[in-house]
Amino acid sequence: MITNKRFQLLLPILSPLIAIIFALIVGAILILLAGANPITAYTALFQESLSTYFGFGNTLTKMIPLLFTSLGVLIALQAGQFNIGGEGQIYLGALGSALVGLYVQGLPPILHIPLALIAGFGFGAVWGWIPGYLKAVRGVNEVITTLLLNYIAVNLISYLVQNPLKAPGAPSPYSPLIAKSAQLPIILPQSLAHAGILLALLTAGLLWVLLERSPLGYQISAVGFNPTAAHYARIPVKNTIILVMSLAGGLAGLAGASEVMGLKYRLFEQVSPGYGFDAIAIAFLSRGSINGVVLTSLFFAALRSGANVMQRSADVPVTVVYAIQGFTVLFIAISLAVETRIKTQSNAEV
Repeated sequence: MITNKRFQLLLPILSPLIAIIFALIVGAILILLAGANPITAYTALFQESLSTYFGFGNTLTKMIPLLFTSLGVLIALQAGQFNIGGEGQIYLGALGSALVGLYVQGLPPILHIPLALIAGFGFGAVWGWIPGYLKAVRGVNEVITTLLLNYIAVNLISYLVQNPLKAPGAPSPYSPLIAKSAQLPIILPQSLAHAGILLALLTAGLLWVLLERSPLGYQISAVGFNPTAAHYARIPVKNTIILVMSLAGGLAGLAGASEVMGLKYRLFEQVSPGYGFDAIAIAFLSRGSINGVVLTSLFFAALRSGANVMQRSADVPVTVVYAIQGFTVLFIAISLAVETRIKTQSNAEV
């Protein structure tokens, strides 16, 4: 029995590791089928993205939106809500920060940067509030509403950068440059890594305190664990759902703001290459752990950062990296099902 209990305690740690290992094994098979050497390919992938100065800077840059958005998915999951709308919330956050960067002038960076970040958070929070309100008040499934709002956000930004916000003479859809006072500073000279990573890590720490050490965190967990019991305990379930979805949207909005303020310095059509959907996998893979979200975001960022180098060095298609990400999600889903079955059998024996 003691062995079983220890095994159950280790399951949340072992399951993600096993899922990643199996995904890398399947990826190695795909690399072999492509006629390349898996060891050479993986060495190029992770050595470039984690051990070189410029590669690590690029990894940190890609980690920022992944971390922000996966934190948004995680806090929603804590309340039993599924935020599939991170992609759209990223786009709205980018819009909010870009508007402040473009049309608010004359402020020093110490004021302009926080104002643009607040705008990014606020625009994303509104995009999260909509499905939260519809779920809490009208009973509309949040998976459907967040998913549909993604398409609205993407097409809204596409319209804006092709028409009213398009830079004069721009060869492709993008806005003029935002003011320098609204741009996030670079933290690794001659690289892409900017101060957004510091903000993202700080946000992760604050979210840990909120969820683990505050009454609001207990309230959120109670609603996620059993909303009916939470209601009888006089916890405002509806307001909590709305608040959590708004916070989730705001965090994803900061991801969009960081892309505009720290990377491109303008609003552009393809704000996100799928960070919102990667964030869902990261949140599930992390099993509700803030530390897990940080580490898994780094892993996914390293995959994205080293993909092109792997293609050049080992002649392996970039699509193999996306396949590895997909298999990681598949194996974590399988591990969750197996873990649930093990716990059920263990409880039955007791």
